[in-house]
Amino acid sequence: MSEDGRRLSATSGGLRVISEPLAAVRSVALGVWIGVGSRFEREDQSGVSHFIEHLLFKGTPTYSAERIAQVFDGLGGEVNAATGRDYTVVYTRVLDDHLERAFEVVADMLQRPGFFELDQEREVVLEEILMYEDDPQDQVHDLLSQAVFPGQPLGRPVIGTSDVIGSVPEDGVRSYHRDHYTAPNMVVAAAGNVDHDRLVALTGSVLGDLGTGPEAHEFEPARPGRVTLAVKAKPTEQYHLCLGGPGLTRSDPRRHAMSVLDTVLGGSMSSRLFQEVRERRGLAYSVGSYTVGYADTGQVGVYVGTREDNLETAARVIGHELRRLADEPVPDEELRRAKDHLKGRLVLGLESPSTRMNRIGKAVLTGTELLSLDEIVERVEAVTADDVQALAREFWHPDDLSVAAIGPNEDRVRAAVAGLAPGLAEPEAA
Repeated sequence: MSEDGRRLSATSGGLRVISEPLAAVRSVALGVWIGVGSRFEREDQSGVSHFIEHLLFKGTPTYSAERIAQVFDGLGGEVNAATGRDYTVVYTRVLDDHLERAFEVVADMLQRPGFFELDQEREVVLEEILMYEDDPQDQVHDLLSQAVFPGQPLGRPVIGTSDVIGSVPEDGVRSYHRDHYTAPNMVVAAAGNVDHDRLVALTGSVLGDLGTGPEAHEFEPARPGRVTLAVKAKPTEQYHLCLGGPGLTRSDPRRHAMSVLDTVLGGSMSSRLFQEVRERRGLAYSVGSYTVGYADTGQVGVYVGTREDNLETAARVIGHELRRLADEPVPDEELRRAKDHLKGRLVLGLESPSTRMNRIGKAVLTGTELLSLDEIVERVEAVTADDVQALAREFWHPDDLSVAAIGPNEDRVRAAVAGLAPGLAEPEAA
């Protein structure tokens, strides 16, 4: 048992079970994590992982879609799901007395989906894709991923494509589910008022019909492309611009320093981008930075949404702040504030059973080191200004970043990019 009370076990079928007790709560957050997402899809399967997530809620031979909703409403709980690039999770939060009932229904959804109303749900997902394509603030991040990881699963949107979703046959969906929803490829995670031994016994009882396929499926290794500019012309009110490139893997020991850098750059209200672009100059409502890690690579990014009149100035300010991070050590006071911000967010988040469940479930599924609170704080405290500056030089210099933009006029984008990375602003030769 860890100092946080976490315990990890496995059922006879190879299904891993992890729990973390929380004193003084009467609820349990439960998630079943599956090692499948858009990264495991071929191009002709693009979006199938997300499509199956939808179809899990359409009923089983035992529970209709309406009955599933009625059960969780009757429990006063919630049930939902999410699909990422390297995982799918179905999760619920209920009173501790209702855990067994909620788990029974979730398990049935996962093991015995009827794939009822498949064509109707196909139409729902096609509408979701259209809604996504109408939202440039969302779509521009996938356009950046496509530029950073061209022609590979990491560069494709999780939601999939209309061509695939509109034509994938039922037997293809069933086969994909059967291949990936197997005991060794899944993790049950729970946090809250939960007894570990009872959870393991319950898991073996309700999820005993899962297949016994491989623990993990192969994925296409990441191949970052050359620095490029990707522009999508669209009659939007704002220009939506992202710049980014490859980042750290999720297990890289420098990831804590990267979190400090991200906080300094654009991850908080006192960050440089928020203060310089929004507060001091009024150039944008939304501006910030982000990082994400995968098994073999990662991605860094900066986003801004702004009017055409402000686009060049906003881009120039972002470029200046990125170069300043690489050229000048972060002052002690700013470094201290970023560390305290990260620690505060961590501690506040761990007061939530759902946050704890997400943390332990994803870590076990992806094989990421699961640190205690004290260990994380120790690693954050160990970050130096030199560590931050070295990462800024390696991963965040604007000359080494691709740019993606959505807006009405490509020429205005190129003019703005000239202030970021002049080499990208020139149209490619025919």
